[in-house]
Formats: sequence, C-alpha cells, structure tokens
Amino acid sequence: MDRIDFHAPRRCLLEPIQAIFDAAKNLDDAVDAHLAGDRTAADALILEADRPEIYRWTDAIWGRHVAEILRIRPVANAPPTLRKDDRPIPRAPVAETRRRVIDRDGYHCRFCGIPVIDRRVRSMLREHYPIALRWGRTNNQQHAAFQCMWLQYDHVLPNGRGGDSSADNIVVTCAPCNFGRMERTLEEVGVLDPRSRPVIRSAWDGLERIRRQKKK
Repeated sequence: MDRIDFHAPRRCLLEPIQAIFDAAKNLDDAVDAHLAGDRTAADALILEADRPEIYRWTDAIWGRHVAEILRIRPVANAPPTLRKDDRPIPRAPVAETRRRVIDRDGYHCRFCGIPVIDRRVRSMLREHYPIALRWGRTNNQQHAAFQCMWLQYDHVLPNGRGGDSSADNIVVTCAPCNFGRMERTLEEVGVLDPRSRPVIRSAWDGLERIRRQKKK
C-alpha cells in the first residue's frame, strides 16, 4: 500500500463484504419464520448466516490488527489518553441516551453501514436456537453474523481521550468498527466523522420485532 492510499480519508476501517448483507437477509427471514411458528426454517436460516467469510472480515479488524487496515498515524496536538479517574462520567451512555441514539441512528453502523442487532435480541433467539446460534467464550466460538452485527454505542471522541457520553458524542456502530478503533481518535486511523453523513434509513429493524412480540 503506497503512502497516498495509506493516508486517504475513508468512512470505516474496512469496507463490508456482501456476505454480511446476505446473512442479515437470512436472519431477517429467520425471525419471520420464527414468528410464523416455523422453527425448522428459522433454525436453518440462522445456521446459514454463520458464514466463515464474515468471521474472517471481523477478525481482520479487531483480531489480527493488520497495519494496512488500522492505518494508525501520529496526529499533532491529539488529545492525550486520560487516567481512568480523569475521564468524563458516565463512561458509557445511560439508558435514555441509548434510546435517543437509536431513535436517531436506527439499526445500521454509522461507520460501515452494516445492519446491527442488539445483544438482547441475540440472547432471546439463542434461547430457542442454542445450536444454530452458537455463542462461546472465544471469538471463533461465536456465530459469525451475530458477532459482526453486534450493536455498540461508540464514542466518536473516545471516553479515554476526553469524550463524554452524551448523544452528540455517541453513535450506533457494529462491534468490529467499535473494537477495532478502541481508544484511537478518528484522525489517528484516518476515518471520517460519521456524523457528517446522512443516517441510513431502511426497513431493517434490528430484528427488534421479536422482542416486541414477546411483550404482547
């Protein structure tokens, strides 16, 4: 990778692959099948969404820390890393802030744009499909699509660098975009501010309809 490409601005650490969107369609259909009472079809669709190429994409961002993906560079006058006692409180967004951010951002990563799913939806589905929706203790023991599409509330300016947990500094992201960047600023990895782009609007509901159905 030449120097011009290395320093070129980009919207995310690594552009998503088509398999992620195909898996999201599998999971969307799986929830429809589950709600219609077709557990066999739902199980098969969840299993189909567990694709090795998705795991490899995720692992390239947060696992192996490939220099060509992270593209970390020094930034003049970057905010320092603060001691934990000096970081803004609360360090994570409270429930009301999370609701406001979801209302604003929906269920797509503000960086790479992939569909995302709240962990509570994953946990609910896993109760019904514990084999198809595997979720072990290590990354390679977890369902690739649910791992990749795991909804996060990410600080645009990291909390460890002085960023607060207000809705203005929090965006919805996928797990790879969140954990890949960690405490680095956007400038340090050459990623554009996601707040400068329109929010993605689509029919994707984060599979939240399964939670709404349970509450009825």
